[in-house]
Amino acid sequence: MQQLSERHHEYWRKNLRITGILLAIWFIVTYGVGYFARDLQFNFFGWPFSFWVGAQGALIVYVLIIWFYARYMNKLDQEHGVAEEE
Repeated sequence: MQQLSERHHEYWRKNLRITGILLAIWFIVTYGVGYFARDLQFNFFGWPFSFWVGAQGALIVYVLIIWFYARYMNKLDQEHGVAEEE
């Protein structure tokens, strides 16, 4: 039983670490880049760069965060034997 508990702690430690990293990226993209992008006064594909970052760039990063998290957690689940059967 002790070994199962150790595996469980390792699984959650890895889960919380990747969640923290991805939340930090989310925070930087949402507040950091969005705030400082307004000072960048140049056009990007015909639109002001600050508009592009807020309207398109952030959404792309959010989708990439979701994709990476799902992929990482599927591998982690398989590694620890808790993956869903298909």
